[in-house]
Amino acid sequence: MHRSLKVGFISPYDHAFHGGVTNHINKLADKFRDWGHDVKIVAPCSSLQGITDPDFIPMGRPVPIPSGGSIARVSFSVWLRPFIKTVLQEQKFDVIHLHEPFAGFVPIGVLSLVNSVDAVTIGTFHTYRGTKFWGMGGNKLAMPLFRRLHGKIAVSNPAYQFINTHFPSDYNIIPNGINVDDFASADPFPELMDGKTNLLFLGRLEKRKGLKYALEAYSKLRWDWPDLRLVVVGAGKPDDDSFRIMSEHNLTDVVFAGNVSDYDVARYFKSAHIFCSPATGKESFGIVLLEAMAAGVPVVATEIEGYASVVDHGLNGLLVPPKDAEQLA
Repeated sequence: MHRSLKVGFISPYDHAFHGGVTNHINKLADKFRDWGHDVKIVAPCSSLQGITDPDFIPMGRPVPIPSGGSIARVSFSVWLRPFIKTVLQEQKFDVIHLHEPFAGFVPIGVLSLVNSVDAVTIGTFHTYRGTKFWGMGGNKLAMPLFRRLHGKIAVSNPAYQFINTHFPSDYNIIPNGINVDDFASADPFPELMDGKTNLLFLGRLEKRKGLKYALEAYSKLRWDWPDLRLVVVGAGKPDDDSFRIMSEHNLTDVVFAGNVSDYDVARYFKSAHIFCSPATGKESFGIVLLEAMAAGVPVVATEIEGYASVVDHGLNGLLVPPKDAEQLA
């Protein structure tokens, strides 16, 4: 019988915002707890409202910064070091698992202090085509911290190709996972099961997620399929191009659900008839594609490297060229 371990998951990202890395950490923590381990999550947090995990440890206030066509909400407060040190000394982790070890000060602060504690350190790298800082010599500055990682994981081959270019080492490629039952057994929203066909877009409303292409495709399809409905789920607000498309094509029937809980994410997938993910690039994996498959929803996504590592065209989904609303439709 395996002994129970104390595991610390370290995240650089605002835990109050739903995103691929945050969701991955939450589900991983749940699974480790099912296996009998004592798990804590340490991450920046802008609001504790909606966070029910009693083993969550907030660490620092995140600030939004542009990153890779998205918005990364991380903490850069150098004053966190004594607080991080206290957490490490009090928790006495057996395993410290850092996600994106160099994104923001929380994981960097942990890495700078791990030599003072007796713990195995694991780093998981999610990013594909991230900062140019590494190519400008930043990797040499970070190498002493990188060497403190006992194990390295990349979530996909594109993520591996990126990080191994700047930090050559032995990596295990371990794809992100989900709890299939959460999506397969979810209850759909009754108000969306009214006979119409629901086309679902789910993701933060950022430019690289490609909402405007979903709207353009929808504007073409709705003339032949008047019972088609576009449902948009995700934090943020549409960009100017998306507002223009909705205005020009009089798309007054698009449903914007906003930011929703993990529980409701599964329900929206279960309410969908088609899932559309028109991201334009810089996706290392695409966990939303797995979630759609788990809910039994057909997937139409763009042929970008991260998505192509999940979807086999014509087998478990359809891949179309990015930034092409005609092909998407």
